[in-house]
Amino acid sequence: MNTFGTLFKLTTFGESHGEAIGGVVDGMPAGIDIDQDFVQAELNRRRPGQSHITTGRKEDDQVEFLSGIFEGKSTGCPIGFIVRNQNHHSQDYENMRCLFRPSHADYTYYNKYGIRDHRGGGRTSARITISRCVAGALAKLALKQLGISIQAYTSQVGDIRLDRDYHLYDLAEAENNVVRCPDPEKAKEMESLIAAVKAEGDTIGGVITCIIKGCPVGLGQPEFDKLHARLGYAMLGINAAKGFEYGEGFDGAGERGSQQNDIFTPEGTSTNHSGGIQGGISNGQDIYFRVAFKPVATLLQEQQTIDLEGNPTTLKARGRHDPCVLPRAVPIVEAMAAIVILDEFLQNMPIKLLKSSIK
Repeated sequence: MNTFGTLFKLTTFGESHGEAIGGVVDGMPAGIDIDQDFVQAELNRRRPGQSHITTGRKEDDQVEFLSGIFEGKSTGCPIGFIVRNQNHHSQDYENMRCLFRPSHADYTYYNKYGIRDHRGGGRTSARITISRCVAGALAKLALKQLGISIQAYTSQVGDIRLDRDYHLYDLAEAENNVVRCPDPEKAKEMESLIAAVKAEGDTIGGVITCIIKGCPVGLGQPEFDKLHARLGYAMLGINAAKGFEYGEGFDGAGERGSQQNDIFTPEGTSTNHSGGIQGGISNGQDIYFRVAFKPVATLLQEQQTIDLEGNPTTLKARGRHDPCVLPRAVPIVEAMAAIVILDEFLQNMPIKLLKSSIK
């Protein structure tokens, strides 16, 4: 599927080395102020070439809106947009034309469809997440008027990790370093580790933590469309994502109910082990979750593989690749969370409530 969402929908198109990446957002409420500088700033957080620990591909990633915006406001009509590809080096991938990269989507895509675009991974490239960042930025603009904010940050790279309690950090610090980690000292350690891994032609994974504040009680459905299930679905659809947990997650599985239960008080709950979701429905507390990302599959080291006919061979990839996806995946996690929350709000809350909040 190339479409995500129920009422607030995103349909994406484009490939890594094609003419452009683009999308259509349908269901954006009318009358929302569209700050195009904010949307571009969100794209800038994702774009390649930001620092010495990301891919060397240089792209401006300038978004061009084609429809759905008039005099600075959303019209309620589909919002079409494109971001043109300008710095693709397709020749770097010529030695991969007839080979499969280990642990990459090359093999499964080719065997499913009988054809693949070997240039940068084509449709399987993380570059297609541009469309998600644009849609997520639009969703953030609507959520801002509802008092809902979303903040993600890098909480682990390799074996360097932060404490799981996000209250211990000033999350605004995450944008003050290239790793997007709110702990300045840990950020330096993570940056050094990524740089060392890159120098070896290798890659490394980690974890991103995301916090959603201001959600009202009542988002989500009690059966198959539980709020945490929809968030997990959104996160696991991001390239290289390998795991999702919300609230105390796996750590809470080893405790007793007397330790995990969130006791109700007149002000809400005294703790938030549930991660802001109970019975699949938001309970008004902060929603927090973690997403695990694997090491990037494309290594600049020689590896054993097979060719299109199944013959054993070796591959040493060329091209410009991220040694760690974490720094650039932070805005993508935020974007997908924003899309889910706005979509859930439109499904669960009276539309007049949204309109009354728009001044």
